[in-house]
Amino acid sequence: MKKLLTLLLSLTLVISMLTGCGAKKTDDTTTDVAPTQAPADETADPTEAPATDDTATDDTAAPAEAAKTGLAVITSLGKSKDAAADAEGLAQIDSVVAAVLVGPDGKILDCSIDAAQTKVNFSLEGKLTTDVASTFKSKQELGTEYGMLAASGISKEWNEQADAFAAYVVGKTVDEVKGIALTEEGVASDADLAASVTIHLADYIAVVEKAVTNAQDFGAKVGDKIGLGLATDIAKSKDAAADADGLAQAYSYYTALTTGADGKITSCFIDASQGNVNFTTAGVITTDLTVAPQTKQELKEGYGMKAASGIGKEWYEQANAFATFATGKTLDEVKGMSITEDGKAGDADLASSVTVHITSFVSTIEKAVANAAK
Repeated sequence: MKKLLTLLLSLTLVISMLTGCGAKKTDDTTTDVAPTQAPADETADPTEAPATDDTATDDTAAPAEAAKTGLAVITSLGKSKDAAADAEGLAQIDSVVAAVLVGPDGKILDCSIDAAQTKVNFSLEGKLTTDVASTFKSKQELGTEYGMLAASGISKEWNEQADAFAAYVVGKTVDEVKGIALTEEGVASDADLAASVTIHLADYIAVVEKAVTNAQDFGAKVGDKIGLGLATDIAKSKDAAADADGLAQAYSYYTALTTGADGKITSCFIDASQGNVNFTTAGVITTDLTVAPQTKQELKEGYGMKAASGIGKEWYEQANAFATFATGKTLDEVKGMSITEDGKAGDADLASSVTVHITSFVSTIEKAVANAAK
């Protein structure tokens, strides 16, 4: 009997131990099971992209793409005429100018259009009657002084119409510009364009086309602003003499440049033209007025300065060297450069590549920077 009780007590003890162990195992297992509801920040859709860091986006932004800067000039002498008993002779030099910024896709990003109209009178005896000390404003500089407002039909001055056409070509390729429809009279046939531009457009289309063709990578970027500056004088004009024809010369300088957001010059191109009209002591023009004068950049070695330059560099090479010198500088830095009393570079390094007079370079750069800021 005693043995039986002992056996029963042992069995009870074993069963109690087994029950306790089972309960402990159940508790441990429960703590390993995931909760039935995850915290709010863990319930996001796993297919959604993680939030981006604005700072990281700024750091990885692609640099601005390169853009090309172009300048073109088309000059005509066709309105010049001989002196007569009842009227003075006229040497008229008309230069239409365009500056463009062209994007990598070939579309025009920015455009500026101007013109130099230089009129020099001479007598029936071949004497100049226009003061050779005169300077001439461009049509953009003249503004309402040019006097087209009353005759335009749409009450818009030349500069307003030129600006409207420049704005119209922005966003277009050169083929689209060439495809602008004109009437038989040479004005815009598109009603929207004709509402703001009534001038004859053939020369303006041609000069924009030429500027785009001439455009090169000088350092400009997409987003820069184009600026155009002109300056014209007739200082080298002279009377006719028994042994030499008289000369009416419109000497014009042109600068196309771009400026960045910080105001610095990001690209620069400089050119010049000499529109020459010769006449006799009888006031008769001897120049072939059908031949369009070329710019110095177009003439290149044909201009003939290399032998006389002292450094063996042609005019266009020196103009390009100065344009490179100005690039990356502010206007104040360009204006603050050293210039000798005779108008040449005072800096030895610059003088080693530029021996021409640079005052007109500086003045047209100043105008171009001011126009780029408009």
